[in-house]
Amino acid sequence: MEYVVETHNLTRVFGSFVAVDKLNIRIKRGEIYGFLGPNGAGKSTTIRMLCGILEPSSGSATVLGYDLVKETEQIKSRIGYMSQKFSLYDDLTVLENLQFYAGIYNVPLRERKARIAEMIEMAHLTGREKELAANLSGGWKQRLALGCAIIARPAIIFLDEPTSGVSPTSRRDFFNIIQNLAQEGTTIMVTTHFMDEAERCNKIAFISAGRLMAMDTPDNLKESTIRGVLVELAVPQAMEKISSIEQLPFVKECALHGSLLHVLLESENTLAELKKITGVEPKLIKPSLEDVFLALVKGQRAGEKNA
Repeated sequence: MEYVVETHNLTRVFGSFVAVDKLNIRIKRGEIYGFLGPNGAGKSTTIRMLCGILEPSSGSATVLGYDLVKETEQIKSRIGYMSQKFSLYDDLTVLENLQFYAGIYNVPLRERKARIAEMIEMAHLTGREKELAANLSGGWKQRLALGCAIIARPAIIFLDEPTSGVSPTSRRDFFNIIQNLAQEGTTIMVTTHFMDEAERCNKIAFISAGRLMAMDTPDNLKESTIRGVLVELAVPQAMEKISSIEQLPFVKECALHGSLLHVLLESENTLAELKKITGVEPKLIKPSLEDVFLALVKGQRAGEKNA
């Protein structure tokens, strides 16, 4: 089986609101598949459908070869699911939480001790087994939650914003664990709005307003979406300058990134002219996934206006 997840026009409607609109994605075994988009884009709704928690309004999908609607129970027993609201039991210790989830996921009794030890080691929680979950920091809780979610060794793990609210160091540690799992053959679908995490995914799908905008490797997306020369401008009152810079005939796009402007030019020949007009030396930079996302959203809005 080449693809462990395949969707065909997968759609979910709530009343008159289309949360997921004819989504077509395919995920290979052992891939880390990043699902990116703003809040309300349809990421969590998609994950909840693929986990069998929410029934699709129309379209179809298979997970691990099982039909999403007809074979929901077979899917649920073979996947792991973790969201930012994953329920750890604060009044239980690290060990007791793992024992509880081993029971929930029907891990065979003869294997439980070894499996729990494996999860403790994976989450770097050795020595903290008797500590109450309530006393763990955000990063430790997150890793314990992952251990609880994958204690039954699922073939695929769905992670919905798993790193929200933890430090950048904890996020990096968490993704190191994720990459190790993928190298061992586990498939991971993760929703995130952190571009540094997205860079570490094998494939990325950008979604907005329930629709798939683009899907490819991070490098291919940068190459295919950003056509031109990208520069960074450290101009004062950057926000106020966007409109006038965008109107220059050799400028394709201009967007705010923190306190700086990212300007997409037709060619390098216009660098001197941009410097002359703005009074600031343009700095050549490589496109980031944030640049890709902004360009995709802008293109989508332009398409909607022309429709």
